[in-house]
Amino acid sequence: MSNNRVYIALQNNEDARPIIEAIEADNPHATVTHFPAMVKIDADGRIEVRRASVEALIGRAWDPQEIHLSLVSISGNVDETDEAFILERHN
Repeated sequence: MSNNRVYIALQNNEDARPIIEAIEADNPHATVTHFPAMVKIDADGRIEVRRASVEALIGRAWDPQEIHLSLVSISGNVDETDEAFILERHN
């Protein structure tokens, strides 16, 4: 595993599923692992959770801060904006 790997783990529930689906669509380089109680998404360098992608799936306005309601764990440097929740690791 490279040392620029990042991950996000979210609860495996109805509220998190559209977020997980948006992450999968926007981060094709990521590896998604489903567990009974959570879903862990790993990637080299960066994972981006885009507000617009989640909104398209849930059909309402979504604030990236809402991700904290489903968040189990993260690894990486966090950048939170009005448009995205971003995990990055710089070498």
